[in-house]
Amino acid sequence: MAIAHAADDRKAEDIAILQVGDASYLADYFVIATGFTNVQVRAIARSIESTIETDHGRSPLRTEGADEGKWVIYDYGDVIAHIFQPREREYYDLEAFWGHVKRIEFIPTPPAGLGQ
Repeated sequence: MAIAHAADDRKAEDIAILQVGDASYLADYFVIATGFTNVQVRAIARSIESTIETDHGRSPLRTEGADEGKWVIYDYGDVIAHIFQPREREYYDLEAFWGHVKRIEFIPTPPAGLGQ
């Protein structure tokens, strides 16, 4: 959830949390999020890395794609964070590939000022 909230803080869209542990040895959870530009994808990635380091004292074991900004993967061992631009997310389609696993509900924080 901390990864999802950190992504949400940088306006990531369509955040999905998949519980893949029963179906894979790769990780227990995947967190998948969309950013719409290279800059936004990198900002989401930095937010995740900073939040997890500060709040949980953990750094990713492996990082891929951060230089390009089309997609970034942070592997924390038990959780893998995937940040994609829309075209890359559609191409890899992780939700369809892992469609048989449990999806954990994530409710984004409403924008400030709404409902007041």
